Amino acid sequence: MISQYDDISVNTLIAPGTFIKGDMHLEGFIRLDGDIDGNIETSGKIIIGRQARVRGNITALAAVINGIVEGDIVAPEKVELFSTASVRGDVITKKITVEENVFIQGHCIVLDDEQAFSDAKDLWQDAKAIRRKAFAEPRDGF
Repeated sequence: MISQYDDISVNTLIAPGTFIKGDMHLEGFIRLDGDIDGNIETSGKIIIGRQARVRGNITALAAVINGIVEGDIVAPEKVELFSTASVRGDVITKKITVEENVFIQGHCIVLDDEQAFSDAKDLWQDAKAIRRKAFAEPRDGF
């Protein structure tokens, strides 16, 4: 059975040397070899190349990471982290592959069961929202 993230036709290509500041909302398969300072959201698969850097959250059907990501990765179908990958953020997925020498600093939630995954993802999102609110509100004396 072929799934949507097995599609090899790239819809969007961000070439090496390209720098984008701002959030991106895309349809389909994206390959990133440049730098992005913003969140990336796509309905398909995303490949982060070896020289690519992302400073923002990634939401995709599946993610292949070779470069640097400073943000959370939510990819329900699968996340693949190759030896050159560096992730400073949480990883939420149903399946994960991690090669040797990968750097991960954050939480990793991997649940294959659809309901358990959905519940854990909702709980994670709620906890993130509470932490953001707690740090955003000024406290007495500060």
